[in-house]
Amino acid sequence: MPNDVLVLAYAGCSTCKKAQKWLEEQGVAYQVRPIVETPPTVAELGQWIPRSGVSVRKWLNTSGQSYRALGKAKVDAASDAELVSWLAADGKLIKRPVLVTGSTVLVGFQPDAYARVFASRR
Repeated sequence: MPNDVLVLAYAGCSTCKKAQKWLEEQGVAYQVRPIVETPPTVAELGQWIPRSGVSVRKWLNTSGQSYRALGKAKVDAASDAELVSWLAADGKLIKRPVLVTGSTVLVGFQPDAYARVFASRR
């Protein structure tokens, strides 16, 4: 299987570790991109958000310090374009991990969703 699976992850994130463990147990080769040091660009987000099938607001890590620092009221008042620029500037603001493979983009780790994506690749 070609190594066309990209996982944007944070080393200190337990959910990211669970996703990587799942991929390893399934024999899925993947590349890791540190989401804090190298967050997605505005251009990448412009492609990935529509491919994820969820709104930009679902990309927010609402339990993180970056979100709390902005405040719910400011986030609620922000336009989608503002949110995208914030996500591109601060990888900790993004719900993680983000998995990108082919035309599929998954935000967060749900084993069932991962299983559906990789079931056809066996």
